[in-house]
Amino acid sequence: MTGMDAMTFLERLDKATIQPVYVLHGDEEFLKRQALRGIRRLVLGENDDGFAVSGYPGDKAEWSTVVGDLQTLPFLAPHRLVVIEQADPFVSANREKLEKWFKEAASKPKVAGVLVLEVNTWVGTTRLAKLTNDAWLLTCKTPGGQQLPNWCIDWCSSQYGKQLSQPAARLLVELIGPQMGLLDKELEKLSTYVGEAARIDTRDVDELVGRCRHENTFALFDLIGAGKTGEALTLIQRLLEQGEEPMKLLGAFSWQLRNLARTARLNVQGVPLQEAMTQAGIRNYPAARQSVEQQLRHLGRRRLDRLYDWLLETDLLMKSTDAPDPSLLLERLVVRLARSRTST
Repeated sequence: MTGMDAMTFLERLDKATIQPVYVLHGDEEFLKRQALRGIRRLVLGENDDGFAVSGYPGDKAEWSTVVGDLQTLPFLAPHRLVVIEQADPFVSANREKLEKWFKEAASKPKVAGVLVLEVNTWVGTTRLAKLTNDAWLLTCKTPGGQQLPNWCIDWCSSQYGKQLSQPAARLLVELIGPQMGLLDKELEKLSTYVGEAARIDTRDVDELVGRCRHENTFALFDLIGAGKTGEALTLIQRLLEQGEEPMKLLGAFSWQLRNLARTARLNVQGVPLQEAMTQAGIRNYPAARQSVEQQLRHLGRRRLDRLYDWLLETDLLMKSTDAPDPSLLLERLVVRLARSRTST
C-alpha cells in the first residue's frame, strides 16, 4: 500500500484518470477538503450542479443506500459521486462488503458511481487495504520541514496572486504552526492587507499576524494551567484595553494551544512525554516544561482533543460579517480552557 500524496494528486489533476474509489486518509483536514474538491471537479467536470453528489456521515451511512446511489445512473452528469465523511465507523461496519466492492471495482473500473471514503486511518496490514489500488489512496498529511513554507509560497501565488517571500513564509509557519487551513486563512488576510502590492514580506506578516508575545502568553497559560479562570480573563481584558486586537491575541497564544494538542497526541501514540514535548517544539527549559505538564493535566484528554476545533471555530467566527464581538469570542475560548474539568 503506497498510494499518492494528496498534494501530488492535486498538482497532476489535469492529467489524472478517474478511479472508481478514492480513500482520503490522514489528519490534515484542509488537504482532505482540497483533494475532495479536486476529485469532484475530475469526476463531474466544470459544469457540476451538485445533483450528482451524495454525502453521508460515516456513523449513519447505510450500506444499501450507499450502493443504491453508486449504482444509480447519473442524470446530465458523466458520473455519480458518493462521499462518506468521517468514514471510519462505516468501514468497520461494512468491511467484508467493501472488500467485495473493491474487488469488483478493480476488475471493471469504468463504473457510473465513484465512492470516496474520508478516513483518519487506513491500516496497511488489513485485507481491505491490500485490495486498495495505489491510484485510489490519497495521503492527506501536513508537509514537514521546508515543504510547508514552500507550500505557502506556491499557494499564495496560485490562490491570491501575491508573491510571498521565503523569510515571510518561514515566519508565518513559525507563528501559526503546521495547520494548513489556518495558514490559508492568514494568507488570505495578508493578500488583502498589502493591497495593490505584489509582494508580502516579513514586515507584513509581523504586523498583521503578530509575533508571539512571550511574556503575556506564558502568563496566560500559567493561569489556565492553574484553573484560575477569573485571573486569565482579567489578563485578556487588560490586553484588550491596552489596544491589542482580538485576532492578534488569538494568533499570539494559538501557537501554544497547537503545541499542547500535538504533545498530547504524540504521547497518546506512545511517545514519552518529554520527547513528545521536543517534537512539538516546547522549549527544553525546566520551568517551561513543568508549566506545560500542568496545562496538560488541567485540560485533560477531552479538551486537548478539541483544541484544534475550538481554534478554527473562534478564528472563523471572528472573520464572519455577522459574528459576535471578537473580544467575547476570545474570552469564551479562555473560559473553556481555564475552568475546571468538572464544569466543562
